[in-house]
Amino acid sequence: MLNQLNERSARILQNAVSNADDLRIEVSQLAQAKVLDFGVKSPGGIEAGLVLARTCMAGLGHVDLHAAGSLIDVPQVFVRTDHPLAACLQSQYAGWKIATDDFFAMGSGPMRAAAASEELFDEFPAQEDGPVCVGVLEAGSLPTEAAIQTVREKLTKHAELFLAVAPTASQAGNIQVVARSVETAMHKLHELKFPVDVIVSGTGTAPLPPVANDDLAGIGRTNDSILYGSVVNLWVRCEDELIEEIGPQTPSNSSSSHGQSFLKLFKEANHDFYALDKALFSPAVVIFHNLTSGRSLRFGTLMPELLHRSFGM
Repeated sequence: MLNQLNERSARILQNAVSNADDLRIEVSQLAQAKVLDFGVKSPGGIEAGLVLARTCMAGLGHVDLHAAGSLIDVPQVFVRTDHPLAACLQSQYAGWKIATDDFFAMGSGPMRAAAASEELFDEFPAQEDGPVCVGVLEAGSLPTEAAIQTVREKLTKHAELFLAVAPTASQAGNIQVVARSVETAMHKLHELKFPVDVIVSGTGTAPLPPVANDDLAGIGRTNDSILYGSVVNLWVRCEDELIEEIGPQTPSNSSSSHGQSFLKLFKEANHDFYALDKALFSPAVVIFHNLTSGRSLRFGTLMPELLHRSFGM
């Protein structure tokens, strides 16, 4: 199992600090953390979003923008990794809800592996007790002192803490959320009890929506991008029978809520992610390439009409 995930991410952010003006980000010391503002008060931008997404993946994934595809006339966020378990589940997955009286954020990045408070790390432990911890916060405001203290309580006291922050309704936040196509497939497969350690590589594409004018609309658009517009390819080593059994349950059309805009579903659930059908949180299409048998199996469907409505195009 790979380690030093936090140190890998820290190298990316240290370079971002050196190029803060070019990235249009701001760096400050708040309480016991170095906070990098990728879009709350600073403008951020496209390159900032790519840096943020790579930080989420601990530098073990490549994230780029490609030209618009035939699905819808917006750029495609393309992700690839040869370390999907470490990059996506141990680092990128937004598994840490940070909530205080004066702050709320979904936390991702390798600081989760350092805290190791999620059940995932009982199954896939990580050796993360180094000198630095890195987190990415999806939030509409910068973290307060109380929020930073809440994070620090889960980490080793000696570690230097970096927190990169961006709202969904920002250029950088928009990109880093849409860059989660492979992560979403990995998490869904883990929930389905598929042995995710047999997944050796992954790529994903998803259309980059226009930046919304508020975070609620941004959450709707970015989720629709994954649910109805993303295509994930996974290279695996296992028996075909396992793919044939789990494959149909993997994409978003395995959910009874499929075909409705995420914003509509989210509002009906009173803005509670956990009240939504878990089966929905999946890429639109997942393709398995079995390195053992040489077969490829495809599951799911794309919905360009829904994307056009969601994106206002």
